Amino acid sequence: MRKQELQNNITRVREKIDRACERAGRSSADVTLLAVSKTKPEEDIRLLYELGQRDFGENYVQELRAKAEALPGDIRWHMIGHLQRNKVKYIAPYVAMIHSVDTLALAQTIDKEASKCGRVIPILIEVNVAGEESKFGVSPAEAPALAEAISHLDHVSLAGFMTSAPFVEDPEEDRIYFKQLKQLSVDITQKNFDNKNGIVLSMGMSNDYPVAVEEGATLVRVGTDIFGARHYAKTGENK
Repeated sequence: MRKQELQNNITRVREKIDRACERAGRSSADVTLLAVSKTKPEEDIRLLYELGQRDFGENYVQELRAKAEALPGDIRWHMIGHLQRNKVKYIAPYVAMIHSVDTLALAQTIDKEASKCGRVIPILIEVNVAGEESKFGVSPAEAPALAEAISHLDHVSLAGFMTSAPFVEDPEEDRIYFKQLKQLSVDITQKNFDNKNGIVLSMGMSNDYPVAVEEGATLVRVGTDIFGARHYAKTGENK
């Protein structure tokens, strides 16, 4: 019964993405659905894996590491939560992408730990487009210099940008922030680096991802619409 519930949920999410792509004149193949699995049990992830889902997002280092070691090896794990420099070493062997890079020091630590693992880790610069004091991320004005500095590191690949828009009742209110990140990405990539694989724009969550897709998101981070309400009791000191 749970598998059917998850299948129904993820099918609805994909249909919403498809419709948003149609409205924007885009291909659905250009948008990655990231299932935000933080605090969710391994069984739910296994069920979604059986349904073809491969990209999962985690906020906590211990949780990502434990799940990566227990679940199928071809799952692509994304670190989407705030990351402390002293915790990078624990996820460097496992993570497919780190979305929450907002300082050069953190990027340099990722570079160092990736080198130890013989890897090049794709990262995104987290931009606090809305300027919310409660959220991490560089300001749009600071992003170009950080992108330039990161582009010279050998064991990280600057893949694009991420933002978390304000939680609002009307998703249309977030459209302006998605537009701004899209324009920022165009400006920065023209001036600072050439990503031959295209620019990743990680923006849009359960409350606003169709709007984000319309404005150019290439990756949406959806948790509640897939899994249902989250349970935080077990997060503990996993950050």
